Amino acid sequence: MFENLLNLVQENAGDAIVNNNAIPNEHNQEAMSLASSSIMDGLKNALAGGGNISDLVSMFSDSNNVHSSPVTQNIQSGFIQNLMHKFGLDSGAASGIAASLIPMVLQKLVSRTNDPNDNGFNIQDMLGNLGGGSGGLDIGSLVKQFTGGGNTQQQSSGGGIMDTITNLFK
Repeated sequence: MFENLLNLVQENAGDAIVNNNAIPNEHNQEAMSLASSSIMDGLKNALAGGGNISDLVSMFSDSNNVHSSPVTQNIQSGFIQNLMHKFGLDSGAASGIAASLIPMVLQKLVSRTNDPNDNGFNIQDMLGNLGGGSGGLDIGSLVKQFTGGGNTQQQSSGGGIMDTITNLFK
């Protein structure tokens, strides 16, 4: 999954990294890898942190919600810190790079994940990789609820995605 994410970052890193004087050309690949790692770490943290799961679900359920998602904001913050630490950028330059790259990449990640004709980003595989398959997590059921394909009988009996997610951390 990291390789697919890195490819997605590379496809969209033009103005943010490649054509940006703040990142020397010899460090472009490293900066793109740092962006991919920041995204992976941010998604893992959102999945592992009980309070952020609803934000993650919301982001993947509604691609119009990506730019304003708290998950996106957290990933951007992590990437900013990583850029400042790794390349010595000031906060303004790092913030500009993160603001122009991270929401765009996440928007495309969500769109591609939700596209049944695109097998490069499968939500089930992605959640399994991010969650590490721990805790007896039934990724298939969770994915169906992420995408609105959950069992309507379960949903009508008071269940639903938030109940499923809450039970993951008991």
